[in-house]
Amino acid sequence: MIQNGNTVGFSGFTPAGAAKAVPLALAERARGEHRAGREFRIGVMTGASTGPSLDGALSAADAISFRTPYQSDPGLRAQINEGKVQFFDMHLSMMPQAIRCGHLGPVHFAVVEACDVTDGGAIVLTDSVGASPTFCRMAERVIVELNRRHPPTLFGMHDIYEPDDPPHRREIPIYSVADRIGSPVISVSPSKIAGVVEVEMDDDSAEFSPPTPVTARIGANVADFLVREMDRGRIPKRFLPLQAGVGNVSNSVMEAIGRHDDIKPFQMYTEVLQDSVLHLIMEGRITFASACALTLSRKMQDLLYGNSDFFRARIVLRPQEITNNAEVVRRLGIISINTALEADLFGNVNSTHVMGRNMMNGIGGSGDFTRNGFLSIFVCPSTAKKGVISSIVPLVSHQDHSEHSVQVIVTEQGVADLRGLSPAERARRIIENCAHPDYRDDLREQLDSMKGGHEPLSLESAFAFHQRLRETGTMRRHERVMADAEY
Repeated sequence: MIQNGNTVGFSGFTPAGAAKAVPLALAERARGEHRAGREFRIGVMTGASTGPSLDGALSAADAISFRTPYQSDPGLRAQINEGKVQFFDMHLSMMPQAIRCGHLGPVHFAVVEACDVTDGGAIVLTDSVGASPTFCRMAERVIVELNRRHPPTLFGMHDIYEPDDPPHRREIPIYSVADRIGSPVISVSPSKIAGVVEVEMDDDSAEFSPPTPVTARIGANVADFLVREMDRGRIPKRFLPLQAGVGNVSNSVMEAIGRHDDIKPFQMYTEVLQDSVLHLIMEGRITFASACALTLSRKMQDLLYGNSDFFRARIVLRPQEITNNAEVVRRLGIISINTALEADLFGNVNSTHVMGRNMMNGIGGSGDFTRNGFLSIFVCPSTAKKGVISSIVPLVSHQDHSEHSVQVIVTEQGVADLRGLSPAERARRIIENCAHPDYRDDLREQLDSMKGGHEPLSLESAFAFHQRLRETGTMRRHERVMADAEY
């Protein structure tokens, strides 16, 4: 059914809930077409990143012509950076509206994973929502992957809601984290469903590493900072909902916040729930969590599925244009915590591009929360690649989040609260509180050499750290190491 040149919207937000059987079959078909000398490549849209069964399989088969809005597969990343796949990096909250308004062209097929589907076309999704409701509405045909790995008892965990498009849009009626405003199912006309593929396949879930001393210190620094903010009356004693990114650093941050004696039980309004969050829900430290996906280890997924009633009362899964919606994020007063690749002396953050040119994963939802949150925090280790790279640089090589949006930067070295500071004051605070000691003198010299102007920036030396890394394999002065291809 799916032809060369088609655009396909696949379910999935991280590997959670991603279609798997159809992409694997498409990859095999693409190889056969290529062996026969025929072109076979499709445009791929998803909610966010996926896993080896989707992005990995299709990219390995050279079957992707266009990709949006976010990815994390090493093979696909290489093809994007080589120019073989055209990649459109965009804020995740904007994806569904862009599709409905035709900005990304027609959607020929939607392929969505479900744990149940009725004769009347009611689709119960699995462990993510992403952009699936919009894919199903806008696609010419829908293919359902009915995955028996996910039990039908997930019914009731989803809250499917699409806002009207301008000029008819009304407020999104979410006034507390636990509000439910939509339907538990996606409703599709049965005549539009092209087929149901019955499978039993695990998610391509990644196992996260245990905390390291560095990530644990970052988590403790974030938790201690938030407690100080409460003590000063700048965060309510009852706390505020949290948003946290994905990965080992975020897991450590959530563990530290959840275990802190001075932080009362709290709620989350975020994109992805990881293992650490489920532990905190079971312990009563998190009282309710609204998310777009459950990115869990196999062990934790089995635990959730074995206790569906318990978790259904404490978790709701929503579309990404609702979890990341600026209106809701600002109304609820979200504290956002996201990860940076690098930050500069003025508070600008790069979260997408290595050395300013090579795409890592994409901006994802970090901008949605950073620009609209009550408090925007970025975290990262102060160095990378065993210290040869400083995450604090004179000027970021690519800017995703500007100094006007970034309020707090945290590394294992400490916390730089940038609110109310001039550019020169921000630079001093970032150097003294966040930079690694091996790089502080160099950064101080960089700053001292920048005379005049509101933003003390020297164009001649702005990228001195990056240039040194390219030439010697390290950002440290007077040292040469074997250069890594990528950091």
